[in-house]
Amino acid sequence: MEQPLRIALISEHASPLATLGGVDSGGQNIYVAHVARCLAQAGHQVDVLTRRDSATLAPSVDMRPGARVIHIPAGPSEFVPKEQLMAHMPEFAHGTRTLMEHSMPYDLVHANFFMSGMVAQRLKRTLGLPFVITFHALGLVRREHQKEADAFPIERLEIERQLVHDADAIVSECPQDSDDLTRLYGADPERMAMVPCGFDPAEFRPMNRAQARTKLGLDPHEFIVLQLGRLVPRKGIDNVIRSLAHLPPDMPVRLLVVGGDDREPDEARTPEIARLRSVARESGVAARVSFVGHRSRDELREYYSAADVFVTTPWYEPFGITPLEAMACGTPVIGSDVGGIRYSVRDGETGFLVPPHEPAALAQKLEHLQANPSLARAMGRAGIRRARSLFTWERITRELVDVYREVCERRRESPPPWLQRPRLVSPTGTALAR
Repeated sequence: MEQPLRIALISEHASPLATLGGVDSGGQNIYVAHVARCLAQAGHQVDVLTRRDSATLAPSVDMRPGARVIHIPAGPSEFVPKEQLMAHMPEFAHGTRTLMEHSMPYDLVHANFFMSGMVAQRLKRTLGLPFVITFHALGLVRREHQKEADAFPIERLEIERQLVHDADAIVSECPQDSDDLTRLYGADPERMAMVPCGFDPAEFRPMNRAQARTKLGLDPHEFIVLQLGRLVPRKGIDNVIRSLAHLPPDMPVRLLVVGGDDREPDEARTPEIARLRSVARESGVAARVSFVGHRSRDELREYYSAADVFVTTPWYEPFGITPLEAMACGTPVIGSDVGGIRYSVRDGETGFLVPPHEPAALAQKLEHLQANPSLARAMGRAGIRRARSLFTWERITRELVDVYREVCERRRESPPPWLQRPRLVSPTGTALAR
């Protein structure tokens, strides 16, 4: 029987304990939380290292037996936008190294996002720890689409190139991610493994649509289009709103926009709501759009199940977890023909793929689904099968463990020369030792 691994998951800005739905809280938080839990459930020892962003946080928090979150002081103990965190990464790296010198010895580090990669890179150089990296988003791709709106410093691009060169393994999340890493960053295919994101089948599964609508107070006769996730411009929610203007005036359609910083939609706290409401008014569809506000994870299944279709048309998407959640609930998905959505959604089978900036094309697919409820039901069933067969977190974690073990085996077979010096990690463990 193979020995369990001791893994440090670094996620500097995306804590698995964070409230989801804010500007900097989304798919990466979900990814880290579920990977950590599944690794621990499989018998591995996992620490998630994240930045201490509140003075009230305990130094460490147990997620479940075998998995805990450790808060590393770096910068002020308050929220800092991720675009402004690079200056605090040396302090984060120093705190992480100090922790590791007095804690259990890890087999490897799995860095999430490029700034976590910066920390892992230093740990490899000082402690000899191999590291795996999942970028979750690439600076060159972000800059291509967001242009001057991209607030990350230009140094990010060279840092990512160095990380691609130094990482022991790179986890891409979809074929497009693999292509971008190879084409834009010169990644070595021999050190790349494609492992997608996932969903929890205990959390997201079908429920009766009529019951879901009754519970949510929704009209049983409307064709309900659901948009759910972070409210930021790149998610293309304005495209979904504009598509409503291309639908027949007598079509009984309602768009639900779920997300934001507060349970009640607050334009002051979530300025994107104000912008999107303005788009709805200018498009003449304000009466067809309902902003719901933030909802907790345990409420989302009801919204997915109540909808006739889930729509997500971002400009680009490294992967996108919400389409999986919708599919798992038996709801057809219309998504942008980009990134991970192109991989998770099977065009014509589990939903439709459309160009990201063409509201008329989206409207055509919405009208087609509304006119063909039997097709929508068939797509929903196909989505359930596809999600369950390929995208459960349990399966994704098994694939990650295969990557981890390959990295550890390569390191044992060919240790670099500088690994011959004594390790700095205590073999017995003190301080935060288990």
